[in-house]
Amino acid sequence: MTATARSLAPPTPLRVVPPADGADLAAAERAAAAFLTALGVATDAPATADTPRRMAHAYAEMLSPRSFDLTTFANDEGYDELVLARDIPVHSVCEHHMLPFAGVAHVGYLPGERILGLSKLARVVELFARRPQVQERLTTQVAGWLQTHLQPRGVGVVIEAEHMCMTLRGVRAGGTSTITSALLGCLREDPRSRAEFLALTATSTPYGGRHG
Repeated sequence: MTATARSLAPPTPLRVVPPADGADLAAAERAAAAFLTALGVATDAPATADTPRRMAHAYAEMLSPRSFDLTTFANDEGYDELVLARDIPVHSVCEHHMLPFAGVAHVGYLPGERILGLSKLARVVELFARRPQVQERLTTQVAGWLQTHLQPRGVGVVIEAEHMCMTLRGVRAGGTSTITSALLGCLREDPRSRAEFLALTATSTPYGGRHG
């Protein structure tokens, strides 16, 4: 292979593998049974005999992001406008109460030398969402990871979610949503780019609906 051919060859995709903490499902099932029993929930009835196992598997799934290949492409056309994926589903678990929170993420970037396969924006959201989280940290982690690995001119992330720890317990404020944002690079520093990104994300309503 010539030097020219090597320079034109696409880079090898980055394989993103979440940390493997090695969930012990058998131990989790025993702990779930003990936890439910301690709360006065019977697990010996026909309807609940398998509940500890289901509970263990459900939490293991919620806390296990999938591996993926970070595929990027050369920005041969010199595209320099905003790329935005709206209404990416977000499912996570509040680290304070271990109750779910769910909503949508709007993730955008101003391309530099490379552009990203669009499905990978959703994969990055899942990478950081499927673990015990707080929404503020989740938002900044997604933005920071994309800035580091894609090196765009700017990154913006807005997440809107409903927290079960707020709607089902405590204040019990059903229907309340929390909005967080993280802006980096040009999307933070340039007022016009910042306004464009925030205007485009503001046209969404919770869980993928649209205004107007």
